[in-house]
Amino acid sequence: MKASPRRHLVTENRDLLEVEHPAEGEFRALEGKLDATGRRFAIVVARFNAFITERLLQSACDGLLRSGAQRNDIEIVRVPGAFEIPSAARTLALTGKYDAIICIGCLLRGDTAHYDVIVNEVTRGIGQSAQETGVPHAFGVLTCETLEQAIDRAGLKMGNKGFEAALAAVEMASLKQAISSQPSAVSEKAGVGRRTVDLGKKQIPRFARNDKQKSRNDKRKSRIDKLNSGNDKLESRNDKPKKKASKTSRRK
Repeated sequence: MKASPRRHLVTENRDLLEVEHPAEGEFRALEGKLDATGRRFAIVVARFNAFITERLLQSACDGLLRSGAQRNDIEIVRVPGAFEIPSAARTLALTGKYDAIICIGCLLRGDTAHYDVIVNEVTRGIGQSAQETGVPHAFGVLTCETLEQAIDRAGLKMGNKGFEAALAAVEMASLKQAISSQPSAVSEKAGVGRRTVDLGKKQIPRFARNDKQKSRNDKRKSRIDKLNSGNDKLESRNDKPKKKASKTSRRK
């Protein structure tokens, strides 16, 4: 069997194609490390659908311990359902005691629109809490169509989303520390501006500064003298009618 001309052309084109990889040394990238040593984490877990959320919780704790976290540095907070997760996560983040918050829950679609409303509010609340508090939040809330999908994502075919959320929290906590340790570009520009201003002041000779100050003082003195002369003229005008009155009284 002879190969078709189309296949022959495809193989030739594939040989001509070259994949260009970016040079690693040209760009500098900040990345978080999967190292949880010395960091504190809070896990907010919903009791609703506990047969799923408990599996997610166990895997999240396992992920933190494997990353180097201590058991005393892991705080578990239980809430009634997924809707209450953002409020609890925000309260924990505002305390400033935790490097990252892990949110765990499970939502299954039902016959009504209740599922869509809760999913939107939970997602929005967790994201808003992370943005406003500055504390990383890991999203470990399952939003599944069926129970089978939730089971698959709690330790079966699709892995365990609790474990993945824990690793994401560890990496984001490390990344936040790496970013905060970098010097600010605004401060660098301000420092350069101050240096240029200082250099400009040093270049001006002292006698020139003294001359400017003397000229300013002379201007102020001239203004004060003008004001005093104006006051003297007003006083002299006020004294003239008094003299006239005294003359008329003498004539009488």
